[in-house]
Amino acid sequence: MATRTRSGKTNGSLREVDGQHPTPEVKQTDENIFLFVPNLIGYARVVLAVISLYYMPLHPRRCSFLYSISCLLDALDGAAARKYQQSTRFGAVLDMVTDRCTTTCLLVFLSTAKPRFSIIFQLLISLDFTSHYMHMYATLAMGGSDSSHKQIDAKRSWIMHLYYSNRNVLFVCCALNELFFIGLYLLCFSSPLITPSLLQPVPGSLQPGSPAAPDTTTSPWSAAAMEMARANKMDSSIPWIICAVSTPVMLFKQFVNVLQIVKASKWLAEGDRKERAKLGLPKKSL
Repeated sequence: MATRTRSGKTNGSLREVDGQHPTPEVKQTDENIFLFVPNLIGYARVVLAVISLYYMPLHPRRCSFLYSISCLLDALDGAAARKYQQSTRFGAVLDMVTDRCTTTCLLVFLSTAKPRFSIIFQLLISLDFTSHYMHMYATLAMGGSDSSHKQIDAKRSWIMHLYYSNRNVLFVCCALNELFFIGLYLLCFSSPLITPSLLQPVPGSLQPGSPAAPDTTTSPWSAAAMEMARANKMDSSIPWIICAVSTPVMLFKQFVNVLQIVKASKWLAEGDRKERAKLGLPKKSL
């Protein structure tokens, strides 16, 4: 029989704490979580996203390519985690933070490129952060520390259950949502309907920061100036097709975000009522 030591541990495989029944003691492994394959893919996503942000103001093709690769790797890290049995909380948080930050950075650029519609992009950013934060907090607070934000009971919401439990649905929704904003970003450089300055007005009427305005601080033979000349000749057909195909999915994604807020709020309120009932609140005044 194992005996208890002063530290509360035992010299056997059992541990007794505060007079409770002995429980099996789980030894920590020496694995380096930060070097797991899916986490390495996550770091690559971050690097690609940062580089795409660098090219975002002047190099739409290069930016879109790098940004798209970063988004597509989101599916690869999940597959790697399942294949190598390396699913971790750190990896899940890294994945979520990367998704939120990259989308936010793209929406910030769109809000600066189209100031008239900046409030829409700001609301989309707020909706995205609010829904995911409340959903994650409600899952941890009500479901326990071992629960996952992707484990949704169908009785609570069949739409969210389908969204999180079906990998194909989750991938299509996330991919086409990002694709919509990439298409909108490309239209800022190619469509006169979105950016009227692409109609090549007289030089004196160009506004600073406009996609059509040349970079006067660099040589006309610089890479930036040459890319701008190419950008003004971009065909807007493909970006329009991208936006048209992905718009329904993008709207559904925003609906899911709203639904997450509603369900998380109700779940937290349910927990608050149980906690208040346990504490005997409200107490009757004498």
